[in-house]
Amino acid sequence: MGVETKKMANSIATASGDFGDRLKSWPERIKGFYNDVRTEMKKVTSPSLKEVQGTTTVVIITVFLFALYFFLVDLAISNSLERMLHYFSRH
Repeated sequence: MGVETKKMANSIATASGDFGDRLKSWPERIKGFYNDVRTEMKKVTSPSLKEVQGTTTVVIITVFLFALYFFLVDLAISNSLERMLHYFSRH
């Protein structure tokens, strides 16, 4: 927690600095940000068609397995509740 407190104190001290200096450095910071974005975007690769088809197949199969699982759990719970209600309504 001490490190977070120091970071917060530094950010407050930076924020309370000279407004003119921060305003003057704005174009350089924006240019640096866009250069960083451009550099990171060059590292991005698109998946191949086989990878997309494989992951799509896995997702579809997983969705159907979860649907089946939740259907069976819902069926078991509803049957249990129905039997309990019938049992308690007779007595």
